[in-house]
Amino acid sequence: MARGTFTGGIHPYEGKELSKDKPIKIVFPKGELVYPVSQHIGAPAKPIVAVGDHVLTGQKIAEAGGFVSAPIYSTVSGTVKSIEKRRLATGAMCDCIIVENDEKYEEVEFKPLKPYEEMTAEDKIAAVREAGVVGMGGAGFPTAVKFSPKEPDKIDYVIANCSECEPYLTSDYRRMIEEPELLLEGLQIAVSIFPNARGILAIEDNKPDAIAKFKELTKDIDNISVKPVKTKYPEGAERMLIYAVTGREINSSMLPADAGCIVDNVDTLCAVRRAVMEGRPLMERIVTITGEAVENPQNYKVRIGTNYRELLDDAGLKCEPAKIISGGPMMGFAIFDLDVPTTKTASALTCLTKDEVAALEPSACINCARCVEVCPERLVPKNLADAVEHNNEKAFLDMYGMECCECGCCSYICPARRQLTQLIKGMRKIQLGKRKK
Repeated sequence: MARGTFTGGIHPYEGKELSKDKPIKIVFPKGELVYPVSQHIGAPAKPIVAVGDHVLTGQKIAEAGGFVSAPIYSTVSGTVKSIEKRRLATGAMCDCIIVENDEKYEEVEFKPLKPYEEMTAEDKIAAVREAGVVGMGGAGFPTAVKFSPKEPDKIDYVIANCSECEPYLTSDYRRMIEEPELLLEGLQIAVSIFPNARGILAIEDNKPDAIAKFKELTKDIDNISVKPVKTKYPEGAERMLIYAVTGREINSSMLPADAGCIVDNVDTLCAVRRAVMEGRPLMERIVTITGEAVENPQNYKVRIGTNYRELLDDAGLKCEPAKIISGGPMMGFAIFDLDVPTTKTASALTCLTKDEVAALEPSACINCARCVEVCPERLVPKNLADAVEHNNEKAFLDMYGMECCECGCCSYICPARRQLTQLIKGMRKIQLGKRKK
């Protein structure tokens, strides 16, 4: 079978051998858990508990603040200690609900909205909305909104993003190997919401065992297939993956639904399955703790709200990391404080022994055009960065700067070590802010 791919991209050091063969380890948090009310794109959730309230595992503690929003649930039993601002992994301050864990883990009774065979598409979407499921690949877009396009009959493909192209991360891989039925059932539920859709499991070809496993599981399922895609970064980016799998193109002004596609990552589809079949809200996810500075790299099944420091303490350190990144080295961001909570979109903690970015000073552009060769959006990053440095917003827009997907390929490949992605990303934020106004 031909491998799907796209033009451009890079092949950075993968680093996946550190944790890919480590089975998922369940951890139970201690002390207080912190639940930010903004763990998704859209309106923040609204707290519905008060200080002093006793809560159970699976109890709703914040309701959705609008259509593009998602509720939040307590992942432990205990007492609401406070509602206050706390720092997140991004460095931003956010209103948070603080629950003191009593370590009894008493749960509410979970039950589905209806028996599955009686559910309509609207019932399934309602179950996903009530469970607070959001995109867990990083964006955090509420999944119920994604499942509600204007014309559901025009959705041709529901794509399970199993590529996991970000270096070092192996959480999706472990989920595919250890709980493949959970992912497959989640994809089948998503496909069933759209009358004309087919399901595709898009898996990078550096995971041959996962490809073989899902080909075996789907051999008798007519509307689900496996599509191997080329191992290349950023294969898992939404626009790149849609093109690699279907040949259809979208730009920054379009949604995947405009191209007849819905894309969800592995953990998201597993959460969809639990929401619809069990009535279980989103309370946990798989997080990779990895990097050369980590003593025992590991994939953890984490209750949302758990402190990052607890996970790193369990994995241990060989030495003092030169840099700690929330996420992976390409799309993640350096953090300066480990006393921050895991959220619905937390994917990894990468601890590096060398800070290669800080060690190399940027120099003048040598006009080698390597950034153009690797750009998956076919832009000229060098020219876009020049426009930003000269504060020329018109030139930036005229050169389609808003089409940048911020993948980092240009900064990675630049021999002059210019921080191209950071410059472009900053200008995109300014322009997006102006659009909102």
